Amino acid sequence: MKNLGDMMKQVQEMQSKMQEMQVKLEEATVTGTSGGGLVNVMLNGKGAMKGVTIDPSLLVPEEKEILEDLILAAHGDARTKVEKMMAEQMNDVTGGMPLPPGFQMPM
Repeated sequence: MKNLGDMMKQVQEMQSKMQEMQVKLEEATVTGTSGGGLVNVMLNGKGAMKGVTIDPSLLVPEEKEILEDLILAAHGDARTKVEKMMAEQMNDVTGGMPLPPGFQMPM
């Protein structure tokens, strides 16, 4: 039964690390850019949008569609960075141990 006790201890440690990771993700900020830095979208580590900055040169009525596309592209860039950061932190928490297929990290 010693192995079971060790395994339970490891599970508890992993749970604690996952809770710490959740706090870090909530506090982290990732910035996605598009248009050569003309549009920036800031997300927290859980993917919630925290801010948008738009270069004033894009605030022209004739450029509306371009601006909308740039915002979407910047958001996509930030989202990709958030997913990469989450994967890296999850790898740190699990020590590289593969998780079961379909496992979803609680968010």
